[in-house]
Amino acid sequence: MLHTPTWKKLLILAVCVIAFVVVLPNLFYPRVEGANDARKAVERGATLTPEMAAAESRWPAWMPHTLVNLGLDLRGGAHVLVQVQTQDVHAEQLEGLWPDLRDRLRDLRDQIGTVRRLDGSPEELRIRIGNAAGMDAALKAVEEAAQPVFSLTGTAGREFEARAEGDQLVVTLTDAQKTALDQRTMQQSLEIIRRRVDESGTREPSIQRQGTDRVLVQVPGIGSAEELLQIIGKTARLSFHTVANRTSDPNVRPGLEQEVLPSMDEPGIFYVVDKRSVVTGEQLVDSQPSFDQNGRPAVTFRFNPTGGAAFGQYTAEHIGSPFAIVLDNQVISAPVIQSHIAGGSGIITGNFTVDQSSQLAILLRAGALPAEIKVLEQRTIGPELGQDSINAGGISAIVAFAAVTAFMVVSYGWFGWMAVFALVINVTLIMAMMGLIGATLTLPGIAGIVLTIGVAVDSNVLIYERIREELRAGRGPARAIDAGFERAMSSIIDANVTTLIVALVLYFLGTGPVRGFAVTLALGIVSTVFTAVFVTQITVGFWFDRRRPKTITV
Repeated sequence: MLHTPTWKKLLILAVCVIAFVVVLPNLFYPRVEGANDARKAVERGATLTPEMAAAESRWPAWMPHTLVNLGLDLRGGAHVLVQVQTQDVHAEQLEGLWPDLRDRLRDLRDQIGTVRRLDGSPEELRIRIGNAAGMDAALKAVEEAAQPVFSLTGTAGREFEARAEGDQLVVTLTDAQKTALDQRTMQQSLEIIRRRVDESGTREPSIQRQGTDRVLVQVPGIGSAEELLQIIGKTARLSFHTVANRTSDPNVRPGLEQEVLPSMDEPGIFYVVDKRSVVTGEQLVDSQPSFDQNGRPAVTFRFNPTGGAAFGQYTAEHIGSPFAIVLDNQVISAPVIQSHIAGGSGIITGNFTVDQSSQLAILLRAGALPAEIKVLEQRTIGPELGQDSINAGGISAIVAFAAVTAFMVVSYGWFGWMAVFALVINVTLIMAMMGLIGATLTLPGIAGIVLTIGVAVDSNVLIYERIREELRAGRGPARAIDAGFERAMSSIIDANVTTLIVALVLYFLGTGPVRGFAVTLALGIVSTVFTAVFVTQITVGFWFDRRRPKTITV
């Protein structure tokens, strides 16, 4: 074992060198982080401030710039738990069924008489027909409109069901359709929240689904939970509507296919607009903060080809007429169409500040949430508390390392120093692997590293005690060292595999801090086996080849 092949030595050396190179940027964390943030801003198309340009120049692009992500408890930031109101999507689905069902029933007016929608629960659609004797025909027509619900396992029934209650038809969504809607809504919400947070330029957020309708968002480095909610909490439903009237009377009665919406910037002013939108924010492909011709903050937008064609056709046919730009059921502005707007692009003006225009651009660019969200928990962790955690974790790691070093040197002398060297490589490998896989270091993660420092030398202890046994049996130094490494191998593997199993169980069954601990523990086990067996082996072999001692003391 002392005569390790050259290729294996080079491979082990290469792994250690790469690990040191990967970890190097973490020794200059603020400098590298500033340079990374500046480069990300450039990728988003933002203009660099002098401070950001200076930060970028402090760490050259050709240097490694992978950093270990610091968790919320180490860096500070915002923690928000929200609940997606999936029942709102159920009501919207029923609302969308009404026009089609109304048209189908009107075709049967000779049999069922008049058709009228009734107010009721948002979980059901009630339709009264004039002739109850035609209820069977009405039920058949309505049921024919039901589409199949598709799931991962195939079709799962129909999207809605209808029943008769006297002269009323009651339409409700099936459980299969509700489940499908809930799954789709949660997937869309997760993706849109992730896009919104990413667009804001924050670093390495944690966005996780919890339960059936909750989303946990943790963003290190952001100022407060309120700031995070400003980004993720708004629905940002943008649409463009035809304006029928402008009034100061909030009680004005709109037409059958119209609605009354308040003005965002003009208190006491209301607009009567068509319910059906010309184009919607779903057809937007880009939006950016800008300034209008008077130098006031605004937002430019651009539609996809479909939206651009519809928008262009509408403006060509309605020159001289106002149209309303509606955001979350409020009219941002209602400009008069001066000319045909071709190309599918335009500008939204209003009484915005620069920050408001930037935030609106982010919301529009990321898309609209499919449902409202309700805040269940919000927490802000200050950077001072995070720094205190880092300091406490660093002190505990240093104390543990010093104690282990003292024990190994006193117990095994020069061999103890070689174990300490392997331990340094061990911690370096853990940090390098965390950086490469994008893992987040939390306070429990630091506890996992501290535990690794204490446990890692167990493998060296097994090896050294085996060498001692061989020396006491009368074997020479070379044979004793070879036998010590060879016979300790099975014990080292067994001990670490069992611990790795525990770490995997903690990761897959645990949540939050438990998973952070499990990640560093698992990585620590892998690096421990590598350093205890291979790094220590070539270190001892290099020392033995240089010294060729007649006797050794372990």
